[in-house]
Amino acid sequence: MDETVVIGAGATGVETARQLADSGKRVRLITRSGSGPDHPGIERIALDAGRTDELAEALAGATMVFNAAMTAYHSWPETMPPLFASILAATERAGADYVMLGNHYGYQPTTGPVTERTPMSPHTRKGRVRAELWRQAKAAHDEGRLRATEVRAGQYLGPGAVSPFTLLVAPPVREGELALVHGNPDAAHSFSYTEDVAAALVAVSGDERAWGRPWHAPVITTTLRQAATDLAELHGAPEPRLKPLTERDMALLSFTDPLWREFAEMSYMSERPFVVDDSDIRDTFGLKSSTLREALAA
Repeated sequence: MDETVVIGAGATGVETARQLADSGKRVRLITRSGSGPDHPGIERIALDAGRTDELAEALAGATMVFNAAMTAYHSWPETMPPLFASILAATERAGADYVMLGNHYGYQPTTGPVTERTPMSPHTRKGRVRAELWRQAKAAHDEGRLRATEVRAGQYLGPGAVSPFTLLVAPPVREGELALVHGNPDAAHSFSYTEDVAAALVAVSGDERAWGRPWHAPVITTTLRQAATDLAELHGAPEPRLKPLTERDMALLSFTDPLWREFAEMSYMSERPFVVDDSDIRDTFGLKSSTLREALAA
């Protein structure tokens, strides 16, 4: 039986491993701690994926590698490039295909919908990191060293998701308290539900049309205010009270966790509409997004 490897035990990595195992595949889930779901089809392996030789040994016999790894958000420029270089090199040694989980940071700012053909010329540090990670995978594909594709997701919703919405907005809204929001709560934004993203990763891995290019995972386009309102209704909470974060708020939060100071860099995605076109993956693979309520209820 073909062996499949998923690297990373964040919400999307775990769901990808679960969906693959539920379909009958044997899955190795590699994380630093060996964490992951208790599933008869999933073998959990504790390993630092930055150790290329050890990782290559763990990938032996695999035909497909899913890279859903993530480092601390504030450390991306320093930590993501060496980690992804290690995973790419180990996958190449194993002779496996490579499916990478990405996001929308790598695109240049635009006033219209973002497509997979929007130029990758970002003006932020984290955007440049994301763009370069894909360029390296694409170069390996173009040179015939392996087959690569990338699925790009937006701000996450769903069980275990970590995003400005799940960190800042959801907890106080459920409790009927004032929620401080990052950006304009009435600007249209494309969110991604973790289960939809996992389904997209699985779908592209099994289709010859997927290789050599990126794909946008199905998105749920709405406003933060609407998402908060629906969440409140689902929990029987009062109508949400939302207040945009000020620079002072962000400065105070950054004293508690360096994560918060990083949000300022990506403010352009939340202060005005940021809409993603997911028609390529819908039309090619027949995928569709869950509803906003389905994602929030989960």
